[in-house]
Amino acid sequence: MTSPLITLLAGPTASGKSALALAWAQRTGGLILNADSQQLYADLRVLTARPSPADEAAAEHALYGVADAAEAWSVGRWSRAALPLIDTAVAAGRPVLLVGGTGLYFHALTRGLAEVPEPGPEARAAAAQLFDTEGESAVRARLQAVDPTAAAAIGPRDRQRLVRALAVAEGTGRALSAWQADTRPLLAPGSWRGRVLEPERATLYAACDARAAAMIEGGALDEVEALLARGLSPELPALKAVGVRELAGVLRGETSLQEARAQLQQATRNYAKRQLTWFRNQTADWPRIGPAGLEG
Repeated sequence: MTSPLITLLAGPTASGKSALALAWAQRTGGLILNADSQQLYADLRVLTARPSPADEAAAEHALYGVADAAEAWSVGRWSRAALPLIDTAVAAGRPVLLVGGTGLYFHALTRGLAEVPEPGPEARAAAAQLFDTEGESAVRARLQAVDPTAAAAIGPRDRQRLVRALAVAEGTGRALSAWQADTRPLLAPGSWRGRVLEPERATLYAACDARAAAMIEGGALDEVEALLARGLSPELPALKAVGVRELAGVLRGETSLQEARAQLQQATRNYAKRQLTWFRNQTADWPRIGPAGLEG
């Protein structure tokens, strides 16, 4: 049986996905397509450990550093950018490797992406005002009444998702969870195979620590300083990247670089742990592989 041309390679940060992808591309001549929400941003090469210019020259990479930090790319926008690239490669008989740690991207490809209509500015403003004036508990109580599924799924202190879920329910007259249930996979069943790069936990955490230290040595502080100098909204995805908050504290004189390094290492380990949990829950049937386990 012929292997599908599309391979999805998921895994936590610092697990070695980029190196594995580069070796695969040099062996197969395939296209490496970014499936990491933070590596989209041009402003964050160091802080997101984006492939180096030398690596990008050694094999074709797509959707890396294509977005400005002032933009907020959604899963839908990424999908609309990725699917034509996939289709073009497959039509030419060329293999494609989608590489990243953003679980929602893989979920959209394999299970579907909900086309949720915009609730309208009035509904959004009303939900936001309720949160700001009466607090999270008031929004959560109202959301529980109109969309208990969403209320149960959204964690504490997640203002953005709570406000959106309530605005969608009240602005469209239909629960967000109901819209999300009407989905279909973006990739046809049988057209792809999934793999998860899952190192042993101690090895992964050591790699997280080493990566965080290398980022600081490689200019991450300068990168954050340039990003903050733009005066962008702290709600933008690029401003929420792991490391921005920790290194911003150094720039504001609130913490030392040594303390920030330890904080960044801890934040990176925490992020990797969350990713591991997501992939174990959502991609339990995907084969787990090691550093040399990606077949051609």
